[in-house]
Amino acid sequence: MSLLLDTATLIWATADPSRLSPAAAAALDGADDLFVSAASAWEVATKHRLGRLPTVGRLIERWDTELERFDLGQLDIAHRHTIRAGAIDVPHHDPFDRIIAAQAEIEDMTLVANDRAFDLFPVRRLW
Repeated sequence: MSLLLDTATLIWATADPSRLSPAAAAALDGADDLFVSAASAWEVATKHRLGRLPTVGRLIERWDTELERFDLGQLDIAHRHTIRAGAIDVPHHDPFDRIIAAQAEIEDMTLVANDRAFDLFPVRRLW
């Protein structure tokens, strides 16, 4: 099973795994393929700059190393993802969530996320 971690899941998995649910932790341990969206890098850097994620400086500075350390592949953003993100007709406007949800849908990945807002999207969510 291929899993796509949302941004909060990525932060918790790399910095504070105790914040993961038991089901999420087990899924991450047993997954064949783990991915993080390039949108998560954008989200982390943006929110860090705005002071909303002050503790992620190390993750930003060591992005590639951290992904490698946790055996996470990076899912780049393609035009098909952006088109789908804009077309999904749900009342959720966060651009980071929309891209991540579109990627999970198009790439047929299960999204690992604690945010129930993802339930509005046509994706499988695990938490």
